[in-house]
Amino acid sequence: MIRRAVLLLLASLLLCAGTGQAQAAGYRYWSFWERDGGHWVYATQGPSLARPSDGDVQGFRFAVSEDSADATRPRGKADFATICAKTPARDGRKRVALVIDFGTPSDAPGGETPPAARTACARVSPDATTAEALAAVAKPLRYDTDALLCAISGYPEKGCGEQVSQKRQERKPAVDKSSPSDDGPSLGLVAGVAVVVVLGGAAIWQVRRRG
Repeated sequence: MIRRAVLLLLASLLLCAGTGQAQAAGYRYWSFWERDGGHWVYATQGPSLARPSDGDVQGFRFAVSEDSADATRPRGKADFATICAKTPARDGRKRVALVIDFGTPSDAPGGETPPAARTACARVSPDATTAEALAAVAKPLRYDTDALLCAISGYPEKGCGEQVSQKRQERKPAVDKSSPSDDGPSLGLVAGVAVVVVLGGAAIWQVRRRG
């Protein structure tokens, strides 16, 4: 009876060691943002539906994220006045400031290098959508069959919202082999398992001795 309990406890500890290595999955895609004062807010509509007003600032960021709550914001604090300083107003047109952040090398698809982030001022018709404003200054755009934005200015060349492992996106520093790491069970766990085995063996020996 004691031996069975010890084995069950040992199996439970080893199972915990394995499940600790699980990594959350993310998706590689272009997220869409709206500038609200000094902050980026995740857009509630897609760029093909959103119709910004004259003077609005819109942003796009390419990154690996689990969902909208985890999405990475565009970098930079340029405002409308700065981005559209060289694009004068014109009657019958509106100006939309765009921030396009191509992300970091760690988020890039294999074999591709992200271009430098940039800004652009799109001068478009008053009823133009964000997608139309983007097309005016950042071609070529690429969409999938479900109208999901896949590429801005041709980046990335391939892929569209594919699922990837978050663990592969992490750049870990060199680890001292003499210290615990995330690549296996911790020393504390191994020591704990060893203690359980020793105590279990002792308990079984005592039972046999008394028998």
